[in-house]
Amino acid sequence: MYPDFTLSVQYALEAPALPRWRLRRWVGRALAFALAPPEPRAGSPVALTLRIVDAQEGRELNAAWRGRDTATNVLTFEYGADPSGLISGDIVLCLPVLEREAAEQGKPLLDHAAHLVTHGVLHALGHDHIETVEAERMEALETRILAAQRIPDPYTENERS
Repeated sequence: MYPDFTLSVQYALEAPALPRWRLRRWVGRALAFALAPPEPRAGSPVALTLRIVDAQEGRELNAAWRGRDTATNVLTFEYGADPSGLISGDIVLCLPVLEREAAEQGKPLLDHAAHLVTHGVLHALGHDHIETVEAERMEALETRILAAQRIPDPYTENERS
């Protein structure tokens, strides 16, 4: 059962492999794990926007917000919870970077996309990977969420050809 959430999907370019229904499923599964009891925010409503962008927009956003003049795979803007308890955030996926990384890493595109969506959702909920302990906790949660969808651990070598 998914928690209460709304998802707005914006496409700055065509992404036929990433239809709204698929993105919604990945977001819902990430939220179901991340907001499950005894998580303190279990039951909190969530409103997310997921935008699929090209390399130019990805680069511009990364430069403006992170000071890095290159497109990145996923960029998340966490807004926290408002006074009513609604958790909100924006997630930006750069499709050309996602496609390039999947090819370079020998991973199916949809597996890599599911991982990056999950990663972005967790950031939107306040998870981070700056400190080693936080990174290990976040990676473990991502791995569990993906394993429940039969997606291999993205943090281990991919043995498939």
